[in-house]
Amino acid sequence: MNVFYGTMTSKGQTTVPAEVREMLKLKTGDKISYFVDGDKVVIEAKNKRAVDLIGILHDPDRRPLTLEEMDRSIGDYLGEKHGRTLNDRDRHERSPADDAGR
Repeated sequence: MNVFYGTMTSKGQTTVPAEVREMLKLKTGDKISYFVDGDKVVIEAKNKRAVDLIGILHDPDRRPLTLEEMDRSIGDYLGEKHGRTLNDRDRHERSPADDAGR
């Protein structure tokens, strides 16, 4: 990890060191995000347009996923994250037949 230093002005401004600007390919007018975690800050360049990201995840040895497969994968992830699966949800939903007998 590289460390670069700057100085805060009385107006709360600082200059991004030239080495950091070069590494992040920052240009005049680019936006920067600050992620604060306790006493640490991560700075992220927001200088990419969505259209610039087309194809970055393409793996030529893998077939593209369908929208249904993507939805299922997202559902599986969320289920793991929250300790539930889609089958758990489906099992607990009542069907119209359940209500007919009541």
